[in-house]
Formats: sequence, structure tokens, C-alpha cells
Amino acid sequence: MTRATAVRAVLAAAVLLVSVFITLTMSPRLGLDLQGGTRIVLQARDTATVEADRETTDRTLEVLRQRIDSLGVSEPTLTRSGEDRIIVELPDVQDPRQAAEVIGRTAQLTFHAVEGPGTDGPQEKSPDPESTTGPESTTDPDPRRLTLPDEQGRSLALGEPRLSGAGVEDASAAFDAQGGAGWTVSLEFRKGAGQDWKKLTGEAACHPAGDDRRRVAIVLDEKVISSPQVDPSVGCRAGLPSGATQITGSFSADEARDLALLIKGGALPVPVEIVEQRTVGPTLGAAAIDASAQAALIGAAATALFITVVYRLFGALAAVALGAYGVISYAALVALGVTLTLPGLAGFVLAIGMAVDANVLVFERAREECADRPKRSLRSALATGFQKAWSAVADSNATTLIAAGLLFFLGSGPVKGFGVTLAIGVLASMFSALVIARALTEIAANSRFVSDYRGVNGIGRPGAVRTWLVRKDPKLFRKPVRWLVVSAALVAVAVAGIVVRGVDLGVEFTGGRLVEYSTSRPVDVETARDSIASAGFGDAEVTTAGDGDLSVRTGKLDNDGEHAVRAALAEEGGETTKVRDELIGPSLGDELRRNALIALGVAVAVQLAYLAVRFRWTFAVASVVAMVHDVVLVVGAFAWLGRPVDGIFLAALLTVIGYSVNDSVVVFDRVRELWGANRRTPLDTIARRAVLQTVPRTVNTGMGALFILAALAVLGGDSLADFALALLIGIVVGTWSSVFTAVPGALALERGAKAPPPPAPGKGKGTPRGKARSTRRDPLDNGARV
Repeated sequence: MTRATAVRAVLAAAVLLVSVFITLTMSPRLGLDLQGGTRIVLQARDTATVEADRETTDRTLEVLRQRIDSLGVSEPTLTRSGEDRIIVELPDVQDPRQAAEVIGRTAQLTFHAVEGPGTDGPQEKSPDPESTTGPESTTDPDPRRLTLPDEQGRSLALGEPRLSGAGVEDASAAFDAQGGAGWTVSLEFRKGAGQDWKKLTGEAACHPAGDDRRRVAIVLDEKVISSPQVDPSVGCRAGLPSGATQITGSFSADEARDLALLIKGGALPVPVEIVEQRTVGPTLGAAAIDASAQAALIGAAATALFITVVYRLFGALAAVALGAYGVISYAALVALGVTLTLPGLAGFVLAIGMAVDANVLVFERAREECADRPKRSLRSALATGFQKAWSAVADSNATTLIAAGLLFFLGSGPVKGFGVTLAIGVLASMFSALVIARALTEIAANSRFVSDYRGVNGIGRPGAVRTWLVRKDPKLFRKPVRWLVVSAALVAVAVAGIVVRGVDLGVEFTGGRLVEYSTSRPVDVETARDSIASAGFGDAEVTTAGDGDLSVRTGKLDNDGEHAVRAALAEEGGETTKVRDELIGPSLGDELRRNALIALGVAVAVQLAYLAVRFRWTFAVASVVAMVHDVVLVVGAFAWLGRPVDGIFLAALLTVIGYSVNDSVVVFDRVRELWGANRRTPLDTIARRAVLQTVPRTVNTGMGALFILAALAVLGGDSLADFALALLIGIVVGTWSSVFTAVPGALALERGAKAPPPPAPGKGKGTPRGKARSTRRDPLDNGARV
């Protein structure tokens, strides 16, 4: 065993031990579909200047979504109910009361000059303008001026607001141990607001030290939270030059964090009042969850068996590494507090099947080495396989990480959560393939038995698919335009489906109806789901609500449909009373969808730039065109099939996008390598060789994912059928497009390109003319020759 192998083995063991410890000692955070959670109903209230209408309530909902994301609650559900109510459903919240308090605060932050001590005692501005005319009014004649108590209860007369929370760019909580102020909230102002802050503090500095007028009051929801004196060192009209300040106020750690997230999230357009808070049960039944878990296990076992059959001993070791990948990524999800939903868990299991990709790339490369040099040692062939596969693994995973990072930073709600899950999966799969699998295979390759018997190790002989392709040698790209015509025809059919049949948007996009029922006899939620499904509402979401009530959420439901639902429940529960009936808005609202599209668009643009730098602009454009081709075909297929496009479909579509780009990167990586080594060979010949050499990898990786998806589609029940169907279609069209759309597209673009072929391997730009770059010696070659 070499030193490098020993280091990899120790590192793998350490990471696995930590992951197992986390898995056994920490509980996962489960989503609303698996465990249920807390439902909070908020009522928007009018103010003197703003009416709580539909538009204002929608804007309030988006501010609340940002707050909830800052609270660390992943995968919440927020919908507008009627014109002026908001339903917030939070999964697995440890302190629902604290969450409700933070969510419901208006968070109007203002900065005021202190004009002196108050004269009439603690006073506040009345929210009702008519109350200012009464004899007991305690509001200043100027409605912009307030008289409020400071932190010690002393009354202060405040001037009009000079700054608001809209001028704050960032807010963070920190513990000031050096200054002894305890927990504080640091604010960073925007450029214009920073000048206003400087002017405000400069005017206050014109008053003598100790004078109330030298203070600046920071007010949150008409309550003074801090009113510091301007430091004596600050000169009159000079002001504090920095675009930042610090709020002190004897905060606890939780109070400081809550205040920071409220300020950063922004003020609510209108105040809201909590009118109801109750617990809700899971949206999926135990039977559906059990069926999905069994399907996932069967699919993962089938994938492991397939890899073992194809690559023998090394395939079995790769299957062990995949199991380790599952443990590591699950532990990372639990440690980071990511909310696990059923589609998320299904995607997690699917990632196990797709994580085999790096191992397949390495093993196919090693097979090529063994086929080209039959007398080469197994250890040397394996080391070269890892070395040559590195560029494809790095580029494909780099593009995925770029997309994951941008989805996290630019998206919101479920899109942000998907970015986290995707990034964890990519990093864990790379560690599994390049550290764990490599350590296991290198240890096995040291065995003489494994090295001598090529049929045992699985890479000593070329695979059946590769042998057949080499023998047939099909002329795939003699006329590349015909493949583009086929792809264009498929896109036209998909677009026709979208136009003719339309896209059936789910309740998350369109909104629907929420009805709650009370029954005279207890009804099990599983029985209620079956009864409502039998009545023709199989897509309805049925949960428990409060003490035995049943909540039914569905999309299109007229009055006749509502009577049918009530009658179905009455057959099981006796007398059934409707206790709530409300129209609800979409949980994936316009702003969330807009943010998701912006994040996706930026991710595609950055990926395009990365591929253009790493490869060629023609390859980058062809990869993006193939990705768009895949997205249109998947959406068009769902339109023709009449299947709903909902949040689960969105997660599947994002996965398809990542898979499509990965496939294209692997093919173009081989094109780049072969073209650099054979610069005089026609590009269509190079492309044909590259495709034929990468087909075994594409087929084996695709089969690994298809086993899991087929099990989820057949055995996973209705809850995962659409998720699995979307990914089945996506993987098939992604495999097609990487070969018959991306490559012909690149060939067509290269006809008009003037850039020279890429440099030969080992002859980069830094090599002096006339001097060959020294080739790196095989690390397993001791230099001896006979």
C-alpha cells in the first residue's frame, strides 16, 4: 500500500465515523409531507395610508417568506387565503410560539433626532387618525413626530424619521466582548442612507455632551430600542463617516438574532395579526411513505447489483463506496438542518444512482488502458484511469456546483433548498469516488490474485458494449444536420403539446380551495384520503388539523365538487360539518417564480461562460442548447400526458438540467482530448470516436439511475409517480441530446468558427518553442527498463 492510498483510507474512515456518529445521534428535520407541523393564519390589517388588499397581502407574504428563510425553517408553505389572509405552514419548528412572534412583527425601523425630553409623559402615535381629535389624544400635532419612552423609561420628544429600515443593506448579530456591550446588532447602510446617517449624527453632535439632543433614537415598531449619545470626539456637522452603526440594548442572543433578521428581511407593507395557530398532520400517509421507502431500497439494491455485474470486484467496491456516499450526504443534510421531504429523499436516493458516474468514468478509462497495453499492471492502469478521468469529473461537477450556488444565493423557498441539497450531493459523490472508491480499488489492485485474473477485477478486459461498437464503427456524424432536424422535430412536437393541450399547473402555482371539516365520528386520515380519492379527487391533499378536524386542499373545486367531498367523508365519519372554506393563492407565487427563473438564467449564463473558457464557445453553446432541448421535451411530454406541473415537477426538472449538462461535458471532454492529440483529423471523425468511447459510460450511468426511477415509478405509489416519470423522460432525452443534439450542434457551429484546434495534451501555452514539455512519470513506474 502506497502512502497516498493509506492517507485516502484514513481520511475515508474518519469522515465515515463522523457521519455515522451524526446519523445515530441527530434526528432529521422532516417536512410537512412526512411529519406535519404548525399552521399559522395571519390577518392583514389596514393602516391610515395602506389598504390590506390582494396586492398588498401578496407583497406581505413575500416579506414573510424571507423572514422564515432567515429563521432557518426550510420548505415552508405560504399561501394567500382570500383577499387579506395568509396561511403559513412550518415543518418541525422547535418553538412555534417564538416563530409566530417573529413572523407577526411589522418591523418598521426608523432613525430619529432627539429634540429633548418629553413634556407630557410617554406618548405614542395613534394608529387611528380619528383618535387624534379626541380629548385624550397623546399624539403630537405633527403626525411625523413621536413622544416615546427610552430604554430606561424616560420620555423623549423625537423628530420626524430621518432614515428607515429600507436604507439598511445588511444586519447581523454579534457579541461585543471587548466593548462590554454584550449582544448587539450591527447595521450596514446603503450608499445614500450612509450620507443621511452622517448628517443626522453631525447635527446631534452640535449639542453639548449629556444633552438629550446629542442622542439619536433608533425606533422599531414605535418602540425605542436604542438611543445612544454621539461620541464627544465627533465634531459638529462632521458626523459619523462610516456607513455602519451598532444597536445596543441589553439584548439576549435570541433577541439580537431575531432583530437582525427582521431588519434584514424588511418591514411588512401592512401589519398582520395572528388569528389562528394549530398543528397539522402530514400530507402523505404512512402507507405512501412506506411504499416509497421500499421502492427506494429496491432501486438502490438493483443499481448496486448492476454495477457489480458490469465491473465485477471493482464494481462491488464501487457499490460499497456508494453506500458510504449515502451515509455521508445524509449526515451532512441532518447536520445542516435541511428539511427532508419525500421528493427530496427520492432525489437523494436518485443521487446515489447518479453518483456512480465518476466511478464508471474511471473504470472505463482503466479498461481502455488495459486494452491498449495488455501487459500493463492493473495498478498502473487504474492510476492512469483516475488521472485521465479527472478533467471530466472536475468540469461536470464544477458546472453543477455553480448552478447549486446560484440557486441558493439568488433563489428562495424550495429553490434555495434544492441548491443546498444539490451541492451536498455533488461534494459527497466526489469524495466517495475520488477518495473512498479509489482507496478500496487500489488496495484490491495490490492483490496478485485480483491483478492476474482479469475476469475478476472487472477492468482488465473491454466491456461488451465497447467491443460491439468498435467492431461496427457506425458513421454517426457523416451528415450531422439530420440529427439536428430530428431534435428540432421533437421540440416542435413538445411545443405543440404545450400550445394545444396546455400545461396543467398544480395548486402550488395556481392556488385553489382549502376546506376543513368536522365529523361526528373519528375518521382516520388514511381512510379519508381513500374516500376522497374514490370521489374523483386523487390529487387532493388531506391532513389532520387541530383536534380531529380534516383539512382538504385541492386545486379546481367547485361547489358540486365540495358537496361530493363532504358526502365521501360523511360515509365514514357520519354527520360532517364544514368549519372553513377559503380560496387560497399559490404557494409558489409570482416573486418566488421570478426569483427562480432569474437564478436559473444566471446559472445557465455562468455555466456557459465556464464551458467557453474550459472548452470552446461552440461546445458551450451546444451544451446549453441541448439542455434547453431537454427542458422543452420534458415539459411537452407532461403537457401531452396531462400530468400536473407542480413543486415536485420543478425539483425533477432542475435535476434533469444538471444531468443534461453533465452528459454533454463528458462527451466534449473526450472530443477536446482526441482533437488535441489528432489536430489534422477531421472534427466529425474525432466526434464519432469520442461518442463511441463514451457510450459505455453514458449507458452504465443511465442504467444506474433508471433502476431507481423505475422502482419509484412502479412501487412508489402516486406520491412519487410524477417525480419518477419526469426524471425517466429527462434522463432518456438527456442521453439522446448529449450525443445527437450537442455534438451535431457543435459540429455545425465549428464550420463557421476560425479558432484553431485545442493544443495537444502536454503542450500548453507555457511550453517554450522547440522544447517538449517533460512528461510526468507514472507514479507506479520506478524508472527501471530492460
